[in-house]
Amino acid sequence: MVTAGDFRNGMTFEEDGNVMQIVEFQHVKPGKGAAFVRAKVKNVITGSINEKTYNPTAKFPTAYVERKDMEYSYSDGDLYYFMDSETYELIPVNKSELSDNFKFVKENMVCKILSYKGQVFGVEPPFFVDLEVTETEPGEKGNTATNATKPATVETGAEIRVPLFINTGDRIRIDTRTCEYMERA
Repeated sequence: MVTAGDFRNGMTFEEDGNVMQIVEFQHVKPGKGAAFVRAKVKNVITGSINEKTYNPTAKFPTAYVERKDMEYSYSDGDLYYFMDSETYELIPVNKSELSDNFKFVKENMVCKILSYKGQVFGVEPPFFVDLEVTETEPGEKGNTATNATKPATVETGAEIRVPLFINTGDRIRIDTRTCEYMERA
């Protein structure tokens, strides 16, 4: 059990059957009246964020979110299959559980599978991926006075903005958290 007075950023707890994660919290002691805890909490299953106030003595059961490394194997329609590298078991994940940055993941990449009580609710791709540029316009020399970018398509089919000096066939590193070009790989 965890009490609201012990809240810390990133902590997960169960409230009304939902798994909540503390995004931000503040202990408030007004001049008159009882102290309380103001917290910004995120429902880890749905992704919604709410601001709530709690009595500092309120108790909640601790929620243990399992984060497991699994290898992306293949997709079949709306199901994406991930393999547990220890048991070689394939776990199907519905397309709706995938985040927008999953578009940078190709087969055989290791991702973190998030689950609560055996129910998968999210997939975290690696923070950085190295992909080959399959299509982009040729860059023009001398046009580098500003931070100019151009669209490029990478081997997974995702489109990203890259600097003008990047050409078709180059390998680039992408930050999947921001979906931005980082550097040449």
